[in-house]
Amino acid sequence: MEKFEEQMAHIMRTVDDLSDIVAQQQNEIDRLNARVEMLMRREGEREAAGTGGIVVGDERPPHY
Repeated sequence: MEKFEEQMAHIMRTVDDLSDIVAQQQNEIDRLNARVEMLMRREGEREAAGTGGIVVGDERPPHY
């Protein structure tokens, strides 16, 4: 019976550790999603303003 109690305690600790890791990962995912949303919004504003500065084909960049 003691062996099972030890195993159960080990399993419960492992579950708690994994739960903490999942919570940390969710926080990081939320933070990264917010950054991507901000960058997408910023790029949309840049495209709308016409200041994208994208070089197409053989066009020379402005510093030449």
